[in-house]
Amino acid sequence: MRGPAGADRPAALGRGCACARASVAWAPGSWSLGSWVLAAGLALGGPAPAAAFDLFGLFGESEEPLAPSMTALPYDVKVRGADDDALVTAVQDASSLYKLRREPPPDGEGLARRGEADLRKLPEVLEGYGYYAGRAAVRIGAVTLSGEASLDRAARSAEADRGRALVPVKIVVDPGPLYHLRRVAVLDRAGRPLPPALIPERLTRVDPDTPARSAAVLAREAAIVDRLRGLGHPFAKVVRRDPVVDDAARVMDVTLTVDPGPRAGLGPVAVRGAEGVDPAVIRSFIYTEPGDPYSPKALADMRKSLAKVEALGSVRVREGEALDADGNLPIFVDLTERPRNLIGVSARYSTVDGPGVRATYTNRNLFGGGETLRLDADLYYLGNDLYARQRKLAGIDSNGLGGRLAATFVKPALWGSRTDLVMSAFAGREAQQSYVVDAGGGTVGLRQRFSDTFFAQLGIEGQAGRSQDALGKVDYRLVGVGASVAYDSTDSLLDPTRGVRLTASATPYAGFLGSDPAIFVAKAQGSTYWALDADANYVLAGRLGFGSISGASLEDIPANIRFFAGGGGSVRGFPFRTLGPRGPFGLPVGGKSLLEASLEARIKVTDTIGIVPFLDAGTAFAGSLPDFDERIRTAVGLGLRYYTGIGPIRVDVAFPLDRIKGYREPPAALYISLGQAF
Repeated sequence: MRGPAGADRPAALGRGCACARASVAWAPGSWSLGSWVLAAGLALGGPAPAAAFDLFGLFGESEEPLAPSMTALPYDVKVRGADDDALVTAVQDASSLYKLRREPPPDGEGLARRGEADLRKLPEVLEGYGYYAGRAAVRIGAVTLSGEASLDRAARSAEADRGRALVPVKIVVDPGPLYHLRRVAVLDRAGRPLPPALIPERLTRVDPDTPARSAAVLAREAAIVDRLRGLGHPFAKVVRRDPVVDDAARVMDVTLTVDPGPRAGLGPVAVRGAEGVDPAVIRSFIYTEPGDPYSPKALADMRKSLAKVEALGSVRVREGEALDADGNLPIFVDLTERPRNLIGVSARYSTVDGPGVRATYTNRNLFGGGETLRLDADLYYLGNDLYARQRKLAGIDSNGLGGRLAATFVKPALWGSRTDLVMSAFAGREAQQSYVVDAGGGTVGLRQRFSDTFFAQLGIEGQAGRSQDALGKVDYRLVGVGASVAYDSTDSLLDPTRGVRLTASATPYAGFLGSDPAIFVAKAQGSTYWALDADANYVLAGRLGFGSISGASLEDIPANIRFFAGGGGSVRGFPFRTLGPRGPFGLPVGGKSLLEASLEARIKVTDTIGIVPFLDAGTAFAGSLPDFDERIRTAVGLGLRYYTGIGPIRVDVAFPLDRIKGYREPPAALYISLGQAF
């Protein structure tokens, strides 16, 4: 590229902005929000100032000015001339005068030397933000720094304020015109363009309004290296960067010299640490084989799958520094163990579902083979009991209290395979708005893990108990063979932003196995997540659920087996398990099929705060298949999310759109929990 004489010049890309952010994170069971605020006040040695209540970082921060001193030269520094807030922040981050403003120098010479250091750094900051014709000046007192001679004058000017006033210091920035990125070329070491199969046009295409900032160029470099690594080149790197600025056209062209390096496969995996866990169990959760194509995703999936072993704590996957004789890249996995025993207590509350408490005990490595034993105790109360009078009229014996004791045992990797033994048992009283069920039962099954994202399970299920609702009492016994499958490609358990989740199950409770009634139960649910931007600040999430029961009349099916909609994990805004067919005294009796759907827009306002408008719809139907002539109930709402290190805290307010007169449905409902709604 050639322009007018003197117009072309090589550009040294600056670092750009390194922004620092602060956030509050807390671990469940350690601090309450209220005690955090109180602790903040005590730690500051007195009543908590206003900043202590700025929990989410929404308000500005002010600092007390320093006082004049005879032993030092405190100063007041201001940045002037830049309208670009990001540029102002970058100038402040690079400036010694600004960063050390709370640590005044002992004399004027020290202050002048800080200004001199800034004059050397600030041009690089301006160029890093695309202002290649920009200028910066530093003024101390009445002296503008302009060389060694000016340092003495600036020092004397600063000393004149000793003990009587803060030294006025100004950093004056004249950015000048913003330059734009015109062209990005990618060459190999021999100077030849890399083929489109390696570097597609989208990685080098430049929009005319792209600022010529270092961050934009570095982002291109990162995308190019990620592309090559994703294609199996683990040692891909940018070996040279040649940016050239055309001052006449106010543009910058960049040539990147890239070395893709050799293409590789995955080599043998060496595992270290976690000596208390059977190595065969650990290796059963590694789904790659030597010679499989290398990719960063394969290593991320390996890390994710190993993290599912509850006995393991930290999981670090490292790449080798060279290929082996077979052209494969050795992989090293470093593991630590979690504490074997875990005790947890949680609480929940909904304005329509009532309060509840839950206690759990978990042994994460019962016999040294990664076995998990979990004991759960759950107690809840229908706090806002809308149907107490109707239950009494229907002869249902309930005081609104319900509870459940449950135990789950998982033995992973039977004989070193990818087959797990799963066992569970439960007993308790399920007390809902319209029914009560006293029951107990259990399951024994085998779960086959085909990959990190897909598994299938087959087992024997059974339960027996007594159900009471508006249709009468049912003494039942169910024994069946259940089959289920699950697929999960999402990137997070509590806050997914990409991927799909699918679950489906089918269980025939056959009469020849002793079931009474003999029924067939099928369920399926799917959800998908779509991030609209690279940082997942805008995410669309959707969910669809279906269920069906066949083989018996509605009144012969136990109430806890029937389908209901409504509640925090279903159609928010309506009381839990109340949507569907109604029976005597207007009590919900549930249905033989279910259809429900949800749609959310998850919008991050800051790094820690988000809002979520949502729409829910669904109901249960009297027949074994949904009947769209029946009324499908809908609700809208708005949620608040506070993002912590372990997941978002969810606060949702939902409003039913089509309340039915006489159905005792409140105008709104509030839900508070950890994690997204689905």
